[in-house]
Amino acid sequence: MRPSQQMRDLGVVQHGAGILAEPARAFTLPAERDEAERITDELFAAMERIGQVHPFAKGMGIAAPQIGIGRTAAVVQPPGDTPAVILLNPKITDRSDELDEQYEGCLSFFDVRGLVPRPLKITVETTTLTGETITTVYERGLARLIHHEIDHLDGLLYTARMRTGVAPIPVEEYRQTGRAWAYEQ
Repeated sequence: MRPSQQMRDLGVVQHGAGILAEPARAFTLPAERDEAERITDELFAAMERIGQVHPFAKGMGIAAPQIGIGRTAAVVQPPGDTPAVILLNPKITDRSDELDEQYEGCLSFFDVRGLVPRPLKITVETTTLTGETITTVYERGLARLIHHEIDHLDGLLYTARMRTGVAPIPVEEYRQTGRAWAYEQ
């Protein structure tokens, strides 16, 4: 079974679905707290299902549009025992000029990997369930994971960030490159 079919069977919306190309709708918090909690729970459940069939040594993330929900919620699980990052209404407010180009994969088209330049450091504003705004700085691998998920909420796939003339490669070819990006704090 192809990896993308496996993800589809696990409830992940696949490339070509309109919801992946549309900006998600922000939450009004705390008024929509129950809705935000329900969607966050669904994201964690999806990550649990996916994690049982595919190991993600470098961490993983999933955004609400990837499970068919057009709201600005995403969950990122860094590798190891680091707690998950919940992103509600995230906005990147600053980014470093220094870029790093690494291969990325996406649950919504899991058969390929693409070489994507991203900032090494980003500053992200999110909203808490109680309506407060929190600002957090993320670096390196975690910045890459979070930026990837925020792109999903903006209706962008990583292919939109790839350099002109660079195309995704089949996952089998990627495994032979030895260029898997490493999570660093």
